[in-house]
Amino acid sequence: MRLAKRVSTLTPSSTLAITAKAKELKEQGHDVIGLGAGEPDFNTPQYIIDAAVRSMEEGHTKYTPSAGLPKLKEAIIGKFEQDQQISYKPAEILVGSGAKHVLYTLFQAILDDGDEVIIPTPYWVSYPEQVKLAGGSPVYIEGLESNEFKVTAEQLDQAITEKTKAFILNSPSNPTGSMYSEDELRELGDVCVKHNVLIVSDEIYEKLVYDEATHTSIAQLSNELKEQTIVVNGVSKSHSMTGWRIGYAAGNAEVIKAMTNLASHSTSNPTTNAQYGTIAAYTEDDGSVETMRQAFEERLNGVFEKLVAIPGVSCVKPKGAFYLFPNVSEAVKLNGFADVDSWVEAILEEEKVALVPGSGFGAPENVRLSYATSFDLLEEALARIERFVRNHTK
Repeated sequence: MRLAKRVSTLTPSSTLAITAKAKELKEQGHDVIGLGAGEPDFNTPQYIIDAAVRSMEEGHTKYTPSAGLPKLKEAIIGKFEQDQQISYKPAEILVGSGAKHVLYTLFQAILDDGDEVIIPTPYWVSYPEQVKLAGGSPVYIEGLESNEFKVTAEQLDQAITEKTKAFILNSPSNPTGSMYSEDELRELGDVCVKHNVLIVSDEIYEKLVYDEATHTSIAQLSNELKEQTIVVNGVSKSHSMTGWRIGYAAGNAEVIKAMTNLASHSTSNPTTNAQYGTIAAYTEDDGSVETMRQAFEERLNGVFEKLVAIPGVSCVKPKGAFYLFPNVSEAVKLNGFADVDSWVEAILEEEKVALVPGSGFGAPENVRLSYATSFDLLEEALARIERFVRNHTK
């Protein structure tokens, strides 16, 4: 069977690949510590589960509108008004089957063959693949480690061409945890407005910020920037609902309508009971979200110094999300490996610690470690990595 050209160039997700390898070793009886998966290690809060179960018991098990339940749209609008002081209309909201599917649908709706999308590196692994699947061309600009992996307005301005359709902004970032300041967002936004470039603002980690940092959405800075931006968000990370698959987009009604039409022919609608659970997530609060955030902050502050104490490892301290993205190039050299990918593979085989190589994020000198696991396991994982580095130092 000859496959379509559009899938022949796809690169498998490095995060899912390393997670699968770690799972395989676990099933063989090995004591594996997996630091690869991008999901909280907490269960979904009980009040959300109860709301979903109650919705099924009440007979809400049928199709919903393709763009989501009206009550869920109202809850999302309320969330924006409370958190960002932005007002949206129901026609400007699309609920999808996870933020990943929402992004996929967005690119399908806005891109024609040859359109360019500017993607800062390091990037979340699915951005380039989704752009390519929509016929677009990824254009990369490097977020320098010396600038906390953030790109500048000057870099963005220089990268824009007549083919540029969109700019992807991910703050807080996966994989780096970096976050743009209000001033930095304004400067980037001014460039996009000047060139009429759509801003795709992925804010899935907005609730997970640390050390008194504050998240700002670029859409809240002015009416002009709001009109220039499609905000993508969801409950996967903030409410530990990764498996529920609920994400959403907010922005220009014409774009949202096109996305809705596409969704009606792909998913019909987001899972009904998951939507009812999300209504509860945004209209009720038992303190679980803040409890999880505090736990991540404690883990970050508890292990960061241990990480950078490992020979050959340096790291920019993240302000959000739940990832560390250290530069390990010196450790790789100390250990005599050709590249980070082979070094990561050797650590998994020898010390049974699963890291994600940075090559999948466009940063081949780095690795990603998720601290969405217990503090004890994090300490043990770092001790194993340090042992590996010291044992293999030439």
